[in-house]
Amino acid sequence: MPDVLVIAFGGNAILPSGQRGTVEEQRANVRRMSIELGRLILAGHRVVATHGNGPQVGEIMLRSDLAAEVVPPVTMDVAGAMTQGQLGYLLQQEIGNFLDGEGMKAGVCSLVTQVEVAADDPAFDAPTKPIGRFYARADAERMEREAGWQMVEDAGRGYRRVVPSPRPQSIVEWPAIRALLDAGQIVIAAGGGGVPVVRTSNGSYRGVEAVIDKDRSAQKLATLVGADVLVLLTEVEAVAVDFGTPEQRPLHDVSLDEIRRHYADGQFPKGSMGPKVEAAIAFLEAGGKRVIITSVEYLAAAVAGRDGTRITAGAPVKSGT
Repeated sequence: MPDVLVIAFGGNAILPSGQRGTVEEQRANVRRMSIELGRLILAGHRVVATHGNGPQVGEIMLRSDLAAEVVPPVTMDVAGAMTQGQLGYLLQQEIGNFLDGEGMKAGVCSLVTQVEVAADDPAFDAPTKPIGRFYARADAERMEREAGWQMVEDAGRGYRRVVPSPRPQSIVEWPAIRALLDAGQIVIAAGGGGVPVVRTSNGSYRGVEAVIDKDRSAQKLATLVGADVLVLLTEVEAVAVDFGTPEQRPLHDVSLDEIRRHYADGQFPKGSMGPKVEAAIAFLEAGGKRVIITSVEYLAAAVAGRDGTRITAGAPVKSGT
């Protein structure tokens, strides 16, 4: 059977800083991503795609707060489900359009996905996940006063709202995702890290106010469906050590042991590459074959072993290019 790839796109790739976030802007960004993903499908790979939703869920919550005197506000778990429908729709349509244009008839579907978290996760008391747009300092302070938001500076680009980001424990719909994959479908699932839910004392689920890190959910999803390769897309071509110094160097073919050492040495900050490297280590320790970290532009080449950062559980196979 062809390899199964779980590919995680970032929400900022769909709605980058500096764009207004119109539907057509987001569609154009999704179209570029879908072409790169479609090329992998044409090459014979089986694909499950997932995506972030930080900017989009923040916009929904902002609209909800602004309109609270007119219509009832939405909860954060419902806002997460809304982004799964919004972005899943754009992705499935643009992937299908590209494949159809290449003469390939393929089923593409998006699945509203619940992700179970622990009700006592300490993240609920220490919000860290940035969502929504960037604000100037004065505007951020106003939102803290007027809306009760918790705001932090995000990588020197401005201030953003932060919300709890509990760790994913399981993917509720993973058997359905695997069944769709086995039936030859291209699946979009666990968008935005999944809708966060907790198990109640009577065994039922209920949503909670949080946004799960999409890289951690992508790792959990890849492990549960038995994927061969986990692909984590970011804004750079490859992971680097000694980042921002004269000694900066990219990592291309890397073993699990080597990436563990760099992680232990503090090379990957929590607000930057840290969550992706954590997800890579967890996937390989759970039996995955390979992790790729790269940008959308280098996706196909990285899967082919020519670009990006490629991490394997054993000794890496040098590409020679």
